[in-house]
Amino acid sequence: MRTVSWNKIARQDYFEIIEFLSLNWSEKEVQNFIDKVYDIRSILVKGNVEFQSTDRIGIKRCVINKQITLFYKIVNESHVELLRFWNNSKNMRSLKY
Repeated sequence: MRTVSWNKIARQDYFEIIEFLSLNWSEKEVQNFIDKVYDIRSILVKGNVEFQSTDRIGIKRCVINKQITLFYKIVNESHVELLRFWNNSKNMRSLKY
């Protein structure tokens, strides 16, 4: 089992997405997003699956849904840090962790 921490930017991204969904979509979409993030976090805690590598060493990505991708870093065998929840419609060149 691993620990999963959220950096400040990931936490901010997460709550901004929830706020956007709650203002523009239904409670069902908000709950679906929360559930998917929880499921992926659970997978990361178990440590038996790693998601797609990126061009940056040690950073991986996981598609939450077609609009949002989660970027995370494997700090060591027992710890993962969530870096960003990224809106896929944004330019990837502006992505900073």
